[in-house]
Amino acid sequence: MTAPAIALSDIHGPAGAPLIVLGPSLGTSTILWETTVPLLRERYRVAAWDLPGHGAAPAPDAAFTVADLADAVASRVREAGESSILYAGVSLGGATGLELALRHPDLVDAAAILASGALLGEPTAWAQRAAQVRAQSTSTLIIPSAERWFAPGSIEREPELSGRLLHVLREADDEGYALCCEALAAYDVRDRLGEIRRPVLAAWGEFDHVAPEAKSVEIAEGVADGRVARIAGAAHLPPAEQPAATAALLLDFFDGLRSGVTR
Repeated sequence: MTAPAIALSDIHGPAGAPLIVLGPSLGTSTILWETTVPLLRERYRVAAWDLPGHGAAPAPDAAFTVADLADAVASRVREAGESSILYAGVSLGGATGLELALRHPDLVDAAAILASGALLGEPTAWAQRAAQVRAQSTSTLIIPSAERWFAPGSIEREPELSGRLLHVLREADDEGYALCCEALAAYDVRDRLGEIRRPVLAAWGEFDHVAPEAKSVEIAEGVADGRVARIAGAAHLPPAEQPAATAALLLDFFDGLRSGVTR
């Protein structure tokens, strides 16, 4: 199977600081993190990546799994000369984070899994969405995605960013999006959570119906060193909806690990 083509942004931040790699939700791009990054970059170096066919990443030419995405992220990070990272990802980006912790524990020092789960959705529903996009394009997902993605008041609070995220969804490669759906249909690491020995933070958005509290609790209770947190006022895209709260949560988690604090 050909490795999926992702795009990793340039790394910015204080020289010598630890690197945080940020992962996207399905249908979004690095734009998801753009208002959170400046807050993280005060103390950390930061890079973000795009899914195949999304943002700056080329359209894929073959099927892939979430594990393949994790391998692709690890490869790009190592190609950039990095040997250890902190990771934070949303939804599919969070699922990729769990696979990274499973498959590349030497690379990932800790992972924050936001609005995600060890299993996301049902295979039949993902197959139906993939078929819909192949037949009618991602444009048909704009309204239902907006309803899933944003908590009450989020679009009004961040109208420009919300609009740009929905534009990314509309412009995403249809086949790339469909293949991401099929990767999620085959994704299930519930029985492997106990293999993850690195610290994991699992956080959910207060209004998230895609990956509610139970998903985060399942992760935190399943890994060797897990903790949970709620992000108030957010649904499925916390970094865009509540950037200050998301950054504060990540900084508290990563700073605590650097100082040897166990929460």
